[in-house]
Amino acid sequence: MIVEGSGFLDLLKPGFHVMADRGFKHLEEQLQARGNTLVRPPSVLSSKKCTKEEVKEAKRIASLRIHVERVISRVREYAILKPHARIHSKLIKYLNLIVYIVCGLINIQNYLVK
Repeated sequence: MIVEGSGFLDLLKPGFHVMADRGFKHLEEQLQARGNTLVRPPSVLSSKKCTKEEVKEAKRIASLRIHVERVISRVREYAILKPHARIHSKLIKYLNLIVYIVCGLINIQNYLVK
């Protein structure tokens, strides 16, 4: 699994909440074993009626996801990280550093949320 192989889970301290898309299967068990919580939107395929609290929580998660999508959009503004960008093989070893620097530059831009 990509998440396990990346070492991401090893960086999480107990009590962290992790937002993930529905596509990340079996992540909840791994996070719970480490004392973390998975946050993801409720399934739209579920036939059960949602309670008012579940609807409220779904809206809260959706509003947070908008901010995540905005950050991803800002990352993709950098040519080297655009979707389908071609990266010279000599730069592959620097890709983590490139992402780190781009995210740092994004952090000093205007706020996403007022």
